[in-house]
Amino acid sequence: MQQGVDYIGVSAGAVIRNDDGKYFAALRGRGARNEAGKWEFPGGGVEFGEDLEQAVIREIKEEHGIGLEILEFLSFENILLSEERHHWVAVTYLCRVKEGEPKILEPHKCDQIGWFTLEELSKMPLSLITERNIKALKEKGYATYT
Repeated sequence: MQQGVDYIGVSAGAVIRNDDGKYFAALRGRGARNEAGKWEFPGGGVEFGEDLEQAVIREIKEEHGIGLEILEFLSFENILLSEERHHWVAVTYLCRVKEGEPKILEPHKCDQIGWFTLEELSKMPLSLITERNIKALKEKGYATYT
């Protein structure tokens, strides 16, 4: 059985902002579970018995090789991707890089990475959760166009 398809999946994501006010984003590759070809704030599925914060730290380390510091909870979203028949409950945290430089460690799932302003991101194809995370950033006063 597959999480998010055969039953509701739970994911933990990271909105990672640097000191220059740019946000880390990854382009979903052909091997991604859903929304291939869209940019996202990264994250992944929570494993059974795993704490949400542990999950986001693990996922970002596995996918991009960086250690995170979680600054605060950002949002909780119900993500229904009807065309792909996926259903996720997504929890997202505002984070910063604690150690390392981001890289692509799972090239079958990720085609590109980079640091972008919110203005730049707004011109790119975004995953549904990333669109909602940007809205949450704006509502909490974190989002500035630099």
